[in-house]
Amino acid sequence: VQLQASGGGLVQTGGSLRLSCRASGITLRNYVVTWHRQTPGNQRELVADIGGNSNYTNSVKGRFTITRDAAENTVYLQMNSLKPEDTAVYYCAAGRGTQATLYWGQGTLVTVSS
Repeated sequence: VQLQASGGGLVQTGGSLRLSCRASGITLRNYVVTWHRQTPGNQRELVADIGGNSNYTNSVKGRFTITRDAAENTVYLQMNSLKPEDTAVYYCAAGRGTQATLYWGQGTLVTVSS
């Protein structure tokens, strides 16, 4: 099983990025897929999840959107109106719930400049 996260980069405040989490070895539509982020010295934070519906941490509501593409076996995180405090390494994961992660992808770095 492999989750491949991609799409990170450097963007200015107010800009947008779309992160992708492509899976091999599992069918993502059968799992709850989560996006997390982590900054140095801090715990990993759950940002968004998608199962039967989608949920977001308060700080990204209205700016981030998580979606699935079943045909591509990929989950996306569209990030708009980015802020410097969104700077982090973003990880995707899949499991039976947000607290039951089975698989982690590698991180992708998002840097938002002020």
